[in-house]
Amino acid sequence: MSKIILTGDRPTGRLHVGHYVGSLRRRVELQNSGEYDKIYIMIADAQALTDNADNPEKVRQNIVEVALDYLSCGLDPEKSTLFIQSMIPELTELTFYYMNLVTVSRLQRNPTVKSEIQMRNFEASIPVGFFTYPISQAADITAFKATTVPVGEDQMPMLEQCKEIVHKFNTVYGEALVEPEILLPDNKACMRLPGTDGKAKMSKSLNNCIYLADTPEEVKKKVMSMYTDPDHIRIEDPGKLEGNCVFTYLDAFCKTEHFAEFLPEYNNLSELKEHYQRGGLGDVKVKKFLNQVLQAELEPIRQRRKEWEKNIPAVYEILKKGSEEAQKVAAQTLQDVKNAMKINYFDDNNLIKEQVEKYK
Repeated sequence: MSKIILTGDRPTGRLHVGHYVGSLRRRVELQNSGEYDKIYIMIADAQALTDNADNPEKVRQNIVEVALDYLSCGLDPEKSTLFIQSMIPELTELTFYYMNLVTVSRLQRNPTVKSEIQMRNFEASIPVGFFTYPISQAADITAFKATTVPVGEDQMPMLEQCKEIVHKFNTVYGEALVEPEILLPDNKACMRLPGTDGKAKMSKSLNNCIYLADTPEEVKKKVMSMYTDPDHIRIEDPGKLEGNCVFTYLDAFCKTEHFAEFLPEYNNLSELKEHYQRGGLGDVKVKKFLNQVLQAELEPIRQRRKEWEKNIPAVYEILKKGSEEAQKVAAQTLQDVKNAMKINYFDDNNLIKEQVEKYK
């Protein structure tokens, strides 16, 4: 069986460092590993509209922002197919068929859906499209027969629901769909990078993000105001690592070589942590080090983005070409699904023969 990746992001704003360590950086590594036969990267605009239906311009404007973030991080259109979700109408039809395989109560139990509904204060006014987006996500994944879906930990319930849909479909109609496997970040700190304010989730709506496109000055300002240990008031006070955003970010981004370059009095992150815990190390010094680490990681991304910004028509051409390629693949999967469901009326010669015999 071919090894195929499908993953993507909602275009509701620029991508941030949480996206980067959670999946973007890994996508580039997987793309360049040569281990996968096909890699599909989707800009999920249709899904973004489920809770932005009254503001389509927001989604429209952020298509190119997400594409620029993809390209600047190193996703290569020669190796990965970049496409726009709404340009693939087959995904909508697949979603419609899968809806019959999922109950309302099952959707209500999905932890990701529940937390997203609470975060947006939807309560009883949940848009149907938003409520059913786990089914839409299953259509996205299965349309490309994806075997692997690299995402953050918060998306695990979505993948479990997708697997349930695949199992139910294959049980009822025959083996037509491929069951995917989730691929989580291998660094625990990357599974869910907290916001700069210490909140559990980095979110555009909470305004606690460091964006990939932020200027060096913006990154520094956000790092220097980052949440640490509220009880670490004086330098000589022992500090706590748990819940301390600065050290969580260092876990996600720091490399041993950063110490030789930026903080030579320490050999590694373990030594820095130990000093902080026993006291005698101030938050400002640690934040300055984190800022240098982040700047080193983000500067190549910023430079590549500047180059792509000079040729926006080329970015749209990449998305157009990728969408055309993706549609061909999704169309074949849709045909497989319709064949399995016996709704291929004009392609099934046996059906016509049966009806002829029936009415003789």
